[in-house]
Amino acid sequence: MTVHSDFNTLYQTYYPKVLKLCLGYTGDYAQAQDLAQETFVKAWQNRSKFKGESLVSTWLYRIAVNTCLNHLRTARTQPTDQLQPHHEQQTTDETNELDQQVRLLYTCISQLAETDRLIISLVLEDTPYPEIAQIAGISEGNLRLKIHRIKQQLTDIYHRYGRF
Repeated sequence: MTVHSDFNTLYQTYYPKVLKLCLGYTGDYAQAQDLAQETFVKAWQNRSKFKGESLVSTWLYRIAVNTCLNHLRTARTQPTDQLQPHHEQQTTDETNELDQQVRLLYTCISQLAETDRLIISLVLEDTPYPEIAQIAGISEGNLRLKIHRIKQQLTDIYHRYGRF
């Protein structure tokens, strides 16, 4: 599939993975949905810039990561106190549909460093290691070491929640 093909096909093929990637960055399901939608809008608007030098999935994940990072940077500088009570209730209603363990995993992932969130989210999606290394901009050997360390960090974070 090329990025120039039908938008519905692109969306249906990659939306679940992009959503999980965004969830790994935010830890918030509603916010992740918004960021995933924004990712696809940006991808479609910039489809002419895709040169085919990488896989469509690699290109799309890179857009998703940049969208999430931009959102997180912006969120740090903007006050959100007025939105919290209503937003928390709405988020609680929507996320009740998600399995509790999956939510906990993504909450733990959201506490990792930015690059680590990207890497582990792609690992959870069974993305091939060479593709993850290309997206993250590191060697495959370094990737394997980072994955090991990320798993240790996640275990430590999980323990802090008192779940083991």
